[in-house]
Amino acid sequence: MRVLGIETSCDETSAAVVDGTGDEAALQSLVILSQDVHRVFGGVVPEIASRAHLTSVQPVVARALADAGVPLDSVDAVAVTHGPGLVGALLVGVSFGKALAHALGVPLAGVHHMEGHLFATSLEDRAAAPPFTALLVSGGHTLLLDVEAWGRYRLLGRTRDDAAGEAFDKVAKLLDLPYPGGPHVERLAAAAGPGAGDGLRFTRPMLRRDQRPDDPDYYDFSFSGLKTAVLNAVRAPRDGAPVPRAAVARAFQDALVGSLVEKTARAVVAHGRTRVVLGGGVAGNRALVAAMRDRLAPHGVTVYAPGARLATDNAAMIARAGLFHLERGERAGLDLNAFATLSIPGLIAA
Repeated sequence: MRVLGIETSCDETSAAVVDGTGDEAALQSLVILSQDVHRVFGGVVPEIASRAHLTSVQPVVARALADAGVPLDSVDAVAVTHGPGLVGALLVGVSFGKALAHALGVPLAGVHHMEGHLFATSLEDRAAAPPFTALLVSGGHTLLLDVEAWGRYRLLGRTRDDAAGEAFDKVAKLLDLPYPGGPHVERLAAAAGPGAGDGLRFTRPMLRRDQRPDDPDYYDFSFSGLKTAVLNAVRAPRDGAPVPRAAVARAFQDALVGSLVEKTARAVVAHGRTRVVLGGGVAGNRALVAAMRDRLAPHGVTVYAPGARLATDNAAMIARAGLFHLERGERAGLDLNAFATLSIPGLIAA
């Protein structure tokens, strides 16, 4: 089945073509158009994002088809993100996808954005397939799941406040770094090196030695306190001298990564998984990937992380997740709507 995927949940207009069946599906093309205008405002402006999608979605889809070398009438189905995300931005993709599917007379699939991230890495490495522990870390979400099979997910933990990517962006702003902040904080932290900053260290959030698996915060995350600690370090010089920005970036990243890694390790041990799959924009952070692999290697666990293009918001993962649902006989009607918040489908009791 040849699926055209469309993604417009935030500030990337993306289209992709995926062809094949199940885990043998192959990526034929992927186009991602990022809206750089938001850097001027230090964050995404929803109305501007929606208007940019309106002018971009048709040429982006046309380019994805051209890159795949396939005509529009060879598309067997359309898959589009319908939540969660910026509702105005989502409506552009949903409306375009519905109209296109109707005009072509082909099935339509509505895809949950975060479920798409679960499938992303498998397009690069077919071994990144269930069962596995999944850590989804993006600008809007931080989720820890046990993936028993495609379509069967146990939600173990989530952030109680800021998402990991949001924390990176806010800390970047405190350090006078550009938006989006994640890559800039990562580069600054790498420049500091381990042990830099005269012992500056932030507590790894929501991690205690006395936590037990039945505690409500055993798998959950929280980054608001870490963000406040960074604010205090920036505004309150030690010994009358400002703390070097690189030292702050390094201490922040070490604490955030440490929390993500330890919570994931807990899930791996509890559910006996031998694979961990990372997804979302923060999955492109090399320090996170390296720390996860170092921590889990003694347990014989393989860690899979997507490449840069599949870590960011992209239509390839939407097409792949859509293919899964279409192969199960699921179809969306022309009443498909966009939702700012939406539960992941296929959740089972933890």
